[in-house]
Amino acid sequence: MYDLTGFQRDLLYTIAGKEEPHGLAIKDELEDYYEKEIHHGRLYPNLDTLVDKGLVEKGQLDRRTNYYMLTSRGKREIEARREWEDQYVDL
Repeated sequence: MYDLTGFQRDLLYTIAGKEEPHGLAIKDELEDYYEKEIHHGRLYPNLDTLVDKGLVEKGQLDRRTNYYMLTSRGKREIEARREWEDQYVDL
């Protein structure tokens, strides 16, 4: 996960928090978080990067709509990242 951008990590966390979200649902969640518009030219290439890295799986709901879900590797990477963060942040 060390080679991901912060935006890509946020995409992973957003996908993990939803059940097979489609691209626009992910976009809406991140726009709420960032409080600004997320352009398609930023969203979809980063989702494709996560798919290419084997962290996210992309499926097709219909001819125009894809859904995304974490792979087992994606889940392990999030768990490892949280363990790493926990050693530095004690709330």
